[in-house]
Amino acid sequence: MKLFLRSLLACLAVVVGTPSRAADVPPSEIVVFGAASLTNVLQDIGTAYTAQTGQHVSLSFAASSVLARQIEAGTRADVFVSADEDWMDYLQTRKLIDPKTRHDIVMNRLVLIAPAASDIKLKIAPHFALAAALGKERLAIGDPGSVPAGRYARAALTNLGVWSEVSAHIVPAEDVRSALAYVARGETPLGIVYETDALVEKRVRIVDTFPEDSHVPITYPVALITTAKAGAGRFVGYLKSPAGRAVFTQYGFQNLP
Repeated sequence: MKLFLRSLLACLAVVVGTPSRAADVPPSEIVVFGAASLTNVLQDIGTAYTAQTGQHVSLSFAASSVLARQIEAGTRADVFVSADEDWMDYLQTRKLIDPKTRHDIVMNRLVLIAPAASDIKLKIAPHFALAAALGKERLAIGDPGSVPAGRYARAALTNLGVWSEVSAHIVPAEDVRSALAYVARGETPLGIVYETDALVEKRVRIVDTFPEDSHVPITYPVALITTAKAGAGRFVGYLKSPAGRAVFTQYGFQNLP
């Protein structure tokens, strides 16, 4: 009996004294807020990151303006990836991101699109015939009052001298993917989106690409939210890694100069 008790106590000592391995404790989930134009690429990156690290990634997509305001209102998030600098600046001035973790990751291009079956042909240049191509129809863009893609579109059309001719024919979408959907469904004959959006939608085609000097550079900054949980920085690092950059390239995003 005494031998049995000593054996039992020895086993208990081993169980109590052995620390838990990290693999035995599932890592906490991180929440990533991403601009709508990043939907496909971040889904793929999130899947690859989880497979490599075991840390689950919860993704939420919308216009950068919507996401920034949700963060301001206290919605839980660990990482924010914006489609422009302005909405990241918005959060930084309110001390809602960690500025030491902020950096740009990729770039994009702005394109004019039409339904795949459309025969519209236009060459983008100063004072090009956009209004004539629209006729009485409408042009789908992100809401230029808040959505980054819409702001880029308005700036480009203004610099090219055609905004005043088409501004009354704008359909202001809630985000760039909504503008893409209007054209894909044939509800508008033309739209302005990012090149990467057009590449993932088979029902549209690129009519032409806007000159880079017609708008400010389209860059995507990323940063940790000030309340980000431990481990969120590892995901930000993965975005910059060769594996992360390979996925961005696959979807047509450009590396920074």
